[in-house]
Amino acid sequence: MLSLLIKWIFPPAKHDHRAPKTRAGIGMLCGVVGIVLNLLLSAAKFFAGALSGSIAITADAYNNLCDAGSSLLSLVGFKLSAQEPDTGHPFGHGRFEYVFGLFIAMGILLAGYSLFRESLEQLLSPEAGAVFQTVSFVVLGASILVKLYMAFYNRRIGKRIGSASMRAVAADSLCDVIATSVVLVCAILSKLYGWQLDAWCGMAVAGFIAFTALKAAKETISPLLGQAPDKELIEEITGLVLSYPQILAVHDMIIHDYGPGRLIISLHAEVSADGDMLELHDVVDNAERALRQKLHCNATIHMDPVATHDDETLALRGQCATFAAELDPRASIHDFRVVTGPTHTNLIFDIVVPHKFRLRDAEIKFFLQSRVATLGENYFTVVDVDKNFV
Repeated sequence: MLSLLIKWIFPPAKHDHRAPKTRAGIGMLCGVVGIVLNLLLSAAKFFAGALSGSIAITADAYNNLCDAGSSLLSLVGFKLSAQEPDTGHPFGHGRFEYVFGLFIAMGILLAGYSLFRESLEQLLSPEAGAVFQTVSFVVLGASILVKLYMAFYNRRIGKRIGSASMRAVAADSLCDVIATSVVLVCAILSKLYGWQLDAWCGMAVAGFIAFTALKAAKETISPLLGQAPDKELIEEITGLVLSYPQILAVHDMIIHDYGPGRLIISLHAEVSADGDMLELHDVVDNAERALRQKLHCNATIHMDPVATHDDETLALRGQCATFAAELDPRASIHDFRVVTGPTHTNLIFDIVVPHKFRLRDAEIKFFLQSRVATLGENYFTVVDVDKNFV
């Protein structure tokens, strides 16, 4: 139902769901739906908890109330992140969404702690056991179905618009399904056999909630710290740039994430040194424009002319690539140039090695120089050691 509403308000033919304003509108709509559903569930569970005297159901009601607050924070986060760039924040305010996602995770964690404490107190100082009525089972069953629906739409829409906070809400909803299912099972066992499992059930629910909170916190902290971009995004950027036949290869790609829909992308594009530089510059400009239009990013491409018809240069490059692979199969070289002088020839290139590589930069350079020397005593290397940023 919500997907149909989104298609009606934000039809794909008119709106790109990656655009910041459209993302914010969809996120706010989902936030409002989440607030309404969680408030209804919370009210129903408070009623059922008071009627049965169950601490587990009442605690689950508090959990839904916290979820309503989380949805409200998510809504505010989408609203603030949609603000236009200004002098103080030239890259926009997109990271507000990550910050509020972290607040949501902390709120979930506090709810789990409160529930665990109440359940422990109940276990240490037992009172009269809970008496579950039919309405309790109806409320718990309906809650499971509603939370499954919320997990589904938050996960699906969050993936579509690339929202970390919506994925955090989806994870919380799924954990709520597990938690409420535990409460329902314990209620059934208590009804059938008279077992007093209410406090134990509350502690189990608290554990589920804490696990969800920590997982959601990790998903929001990581982009704030500057995580590596998704493999799919790297492949999409590379494929789009290489779709221009004049561009032979890309390297030195750097992606800065200032919030969903606010990417800063830079990369180097290798082109033939024998081509028309004005024509090639026009091709690179078109590639930059295509990246901006499709990914709603700021893109800068540096053009690197490389020899494509010099057999000696191509052969030497192939030899150096082989030497790099001897160091590590993941290593690669780029910006390869041959500068010939009266007494010696310099092979100039960059080598990219994995992070935390087993050799220091000086050892890498020494190894390459040693291997290149086998090609001829007049060959020397001028090497820069790079790390991959994607």
